[in-house]
Amino acid sequence: MKKVMDCLRHSSFHKLFLFSLISLSCVMISAGTQFSIPRLGALGRTIPKSEPQSTSTLVSKHFETFFYRQTLDHFNYRPESYTTFLQRYVVNSKHWGGANTSSPILVYFGAEQALDYDLSGIGFLTDNAPRFKALLVYIEHRFYGKSVPFGSREAALKNASIRGYFTSAQALADYAAIVLHVKKTFFAKNSPVIVIGGSYGGMLAAWFRLKYPHVALGALASSAPILYFDDLAPQVGYYSVVTKDFKETSESCYETIRKSWDEIDKVASKSNGLSILSMKFKTCQKLKRTFDLKDYLDSIYCEAAQYDHPPTNPLNVVCGGIDGAPKGTDILGRIFAGVVAYMGNKSCYDMHEFNHPTDETYMGWKWQTCSEMVMPIGHGHNDSMFPSSPFNLNSFIRKCKSLFGVQPQPHWVTTYYGGHDLKLILHRFASNIIFSNGLRDPYSSGGVLENISDSVVAVFTANGSHCLDILPEKKSDPQWLVKQRKTETQIIKGWLSRLAMY
Repeated sequence: MKKVMDCLRHSSFHKLFLFSLISLSCVMISAGTQFSIPRLGALGRTIPKSEPQSTSTLVSKHFETFFYRQTLDHFNYRPESYTTFLQRYVVNSKHWGGANTSSPILVYFGAEQALDYDLSGIGFLTDNAPRFKALLVYIEHRFYGKSVPFGSREAALKNASIRGYFTSAQALADYAAIVLHVKKTFFAKNSPVIVIGGSYGGMLAAWFRLKYPHVALGALASSAPILYFDDLAPQVGYYSVVTKDFKETSESCYETIRKSWDEIDKVASKSNGLSILSMKFKTCQKLKRTFDLKDYLDSIYCEAAQYDHPPTNPLNVVCGGIDGAPKGTDILGRIFAGVVAYMGNKSCYDMHEFNHPTDETYMGWKWQTCSEMVMPIGHGHNDSMFPSSPFNLNSFIRKCKSLFGVQPQPHWVTTYYGGHDLKLILHRFASNIIFSNGLRDPYSSGGVLENISDSVVAVFTANGSHCLDILPEKKSDPQWLVKQRKTETQIIKGWLSRLAMY
């Protein structure tokens, strides 16, 4: 017993922190008013979330890892601001033409996960390196992967003084410092830099071009929902696209999902209703509330729509399971068949699989959304296959304050980077940015979908999904995707050609 009590005593703060994260993952569960905000990320969650393999086992020998001694605080001059930490970046010089040729440097901005998966999962750089004779650089975002100040990520996030340096502005300054360091190291003073990012990393790429135009010649911002702040985009836009995707995939699948929420409530209203639902959906732990099941299903549908990449097309997988259930199967039985089809045949299903508080993306992004990256996403009342669940900012603020002791700044992104009257602002002050999107990606509802000027352009496809254009090229790629990538590379070639004329 003494050993158990000692363990509990030593881990009490850690458990309190994880409990708070679990609580926040189900923001405003009272009255079932809001579901978890869909994750960002250039790569889908299907990438294994176990401890990343070493870089050498994931990518070729041409990738070389370095660590840059990074400044903790780029914007203040207090003694602690000069504290440093090691930030990881990876270089591939296999196809580089060399500094004397002014061959470009393609820089990928790591975002809310470890850099390891990006090296093999992001294909735009490696596919285009021989075409541009480019030097490739991948930079890990501070507080993710191996780039965590003061060692432990959990310790850093629990420390109010340290986590205050976990901001997008500090991350952009990190990128600028490393890019300039690489140019100096490779004697590449005259080599133009093109920055590339997807999802949150795409937002960073676009903002970097705006904030550091002297460092980067241009930016490719893939699936970057830079308008999903304040009231710039409809709060229900994300889920409207998910609904549209499912309806276009299968009308019967869409109808089954739409009717299932009331059916869950109907079963739950019985005296042993939660036990029935637990058995029907083979939950790893007995359900204590219907919200956990609904949020789990919500996450499956969002992920399937967001990352509906060909040729596997997860939407077809989910709806194939739902529509393919044996004749006579009831609504919830068909929904469970869709779960099995998508998640695989398991002995049980973890209702918190999409929101584990020990996952580094979950932990880090939770802080970022509770500080500055407040994206007001909610379910609509009409024309949706989801139950109504509007975004409630006041409740969101209360939850974040209880977890981190800070109040979210929902207007900071548009204040610092711009947003209101964005078309006018970009037309006046921006150049050389590609906003690429696929309209079947729910986050495209917060993306830039029209040309702003001759050099700030929108390249989108009707059938594309989240960050599909920057994934590795495949022989099976549809022609519309091949054309989208070709358009992007031609635009970048134009930037480089015009620069060479000066």
